Amino acid sequence: MGKGYLCFVLHAHLPFVRHPEHEHFLEERWLYEAITETYLPLIDAFDELVEENIPFRVTISISPPLLTMLTDELLQERYLRHLNKLIELAEKETVRTRDTVFYPTALMYRDRLYRIRYLFAEKYHRNIISAFKKLQDYERLEVITCAGTHGFLPLLINQPEAVRAQVGVAVDLYTAHFGHKPPGIWLPECAYTYGVDNILKEFGIKYFFTDTHGVLFASHRPKYGIYAPIFCPTGVAVFGRDVESSKQVWSSNEGYPGDYDYREYYRDIGHDLPYDYIHPYIHPDGIRVNTGIKYFRVTGKEGNKEPYCRENALRKTEIHASNFLFNREHQIAHLNSLMDREPIIIAPYDAELFGHWWFEGPDWLKNVLRKIYYDFPNIATVTPQDYLKKYPCNQVARPCPSTWGNNGYNEVWLSRENDWVYRHLHIMASKMTELVETNPYASGVRLRAIKQAARELLLAQSSDWAFIMFTGTMVDYAIRRTKQHVHNFLQLYQQIKSNSLDEGMLGDLEYKNNIFPDINLNYFKNMNGQVYSATG
Repeated sequence: MGKGYLCFVLHAHLPFVRHPEHEHFLEERWLYEAITETYLPLIDAFDELVEENIPFRVTISISPPLLTMLTDELLQERYLRHLNKLIELAEKETVRTRDTVFYPTALMYRDRLYRIRYLFAEKYHRNIISAFKKLQDYERLEVITCAGTHGFLPLLINQPEAVRAQVGVAVDLYTAHFGHKPPGIWLPECAYTYGVDNILKEFGIKYFFTDTHGVLFASHRPKYGIYAPIFCPTGVAVFGRDVESSKQVWSSNEGYPGDYDYREYYRDIGHDLPYDYIHPYIHPDGIRVNTGIKYFRVTGKEGNKEPYCRENALRKTEIHASNFLFNREHQIAHLNSLMDREPIIIAPYDAELFGHWWFEGPDWLKNVLRKIYYDFPNIATVTPQDYLKKYPCNQVARPCPSTWGNNGYNEVWLSRENDWVYRHLHIMASKMTELVETNPYASGVRLRAIKQAARELLLAQSSDWAFIMFTGTMVDYAIRRTKQHVHNFLQLYQQIKSNSLDEGMLGDLEYKNNIFPDINLNYFKNMNGQVYSATG
């Protein structure tokens, strides 16, 4: 059997949610849950493999909002308090469940949370980014970036300065934390359109990813399909997602996470237990939320759920890891019969699938990486940069505009629920360019105000708000955030234009929305049409 390469790509992103004005802000729990259930379990799994001297390679994109939140002292302190309350709850659960079938699972949660606190507070001194950096220094991870605030670039490209700023601020923030420029980028929502690669080239980005049809429907038929990269005319490489390997993992209906032995996500004691017992551990306003402590397994599609058994679930991760690699081995053997080079299989996922949505996901991934080393000699894990070094010559073709959203194009982010957003974003982007170009020598409070206006524009451009409006979850928050950033920007714009700056308001915004502290305003200058048109 011929040899081939497997490229895992984990996209780690959360919208920028930081509310110092509220001690308990509901949406900040998105970050706390992701740290507890995804980021630290993944780091722990990778560290274990490093200790075993297993030479795995995984690519992970860390978006600038997530990077900022993970290194923010206020959020770090709040997360630790949140974790201590969870440990307190887990201890109470070991008492409440002592004479029940749920007791072993309660012990598992208690021990797991103590382990999470050790990793966060002691081993990595509250700085999770340092853990990712260490794994990159060990040449196990290839950490890449994402656009500044996860802006949906195809709907911003009409004003290329907006896309240039999204990419530029991301590259600068990554460089400040990792000491070098990012080799690649995860385009938000895997969304590409003509002209984006010109801007990526300007900032030294060597590769990005598209969904399958982005490569298959390129301007020229790709000789190797999605199993080798193509080069844009700009020289930036494009890797296409492999449907078969992706769906086998992420699909809750057809994929591994739906197995009856795995933990059921939708049964949580935050909703199941009596209010008098659980109220100290949910939102102070009495809003019931997930605690992360869940005692049931998937069982089946019917309403009745059986108790979760951790040992059975872990055995399933081994079985499913072997099955996944068995399928990849045969897929690679078939591809080798058709290709004159070793194929690369791109398997991208949202990082939060592993641990948050699929509780056993980090264990499955750890087993896959371990089994490749010991049991599957015809498969090797690589990063896109590894593959480009081995095969530096590739076909040139322009990828097709595409996303990995529903139906493959823009409809999720441009629908009747959210289309009102874009006229505001376009007007703001034009005004931002105006502010930068008419204030070339700004200093002091005026310079601070222009920089904060840029931050408010970037935060309004986040694709998360349009996505939430489309899906119908937390819609009020997404609309409020969009309107608030638009309002903040326009207030700053008027104050700058009229030379009547409100330092109190400015200082408050700088404290609340403190992303990109060293923002480079030059990225917002007029590009004079230096990108390809929307028609290519």
